[in-house]
This record gives sequence, C-alpha cells and structure tokens, in this order.
Amino acid sequence: MGIGGMEIFVILVVALVIFGPKKLPEMGRSLGKAIREFKSAGTELQDELTKAANEIDKDTDPNIKPPKSS
Repeated sequence: MGIGGMEIFVILVVALVIFGPKKLPEMGRSLGKAIREFKSAGTELQDELTKAANEIDKDTDPNIKPPKSS
C-alpha cells in the first residue's frame, strides 16, 4: 500500500490553499536542500565508518586469537 496519484493530488491542492502559490516553490526548494544535506551527511557518516573499520582491520594482529567464550 502506497500513496496513489489521487492522494498526492489532494495533498498538493490542500498545500496550495493553505500556503498560497508564492510560498510553495520556496518550500519545495527548502525541502530539496534539506534532503540533499541529509543524504550528504549520511554518505559522509558511512565513509567515516568504513574508514574506521578498515583501520581496525589493518591494525589487528592476525597472530592474536580471540578469547574463548565459556
């Protein structure tokens, strides 16, 4: 179940009535910018975690065995 075309149309009409035609493009740009920044932050976080995991793997001595669990 997703949002169909009719539901999107109703949401857009309601937004147009509430905010007016001059405010909607500004709100769309702000929303687009926020989504881009969120994606960028997520990508940066993923890169940092990958780099940290690679450093841990590189620093781990292969001759050291993990302790046995009881």
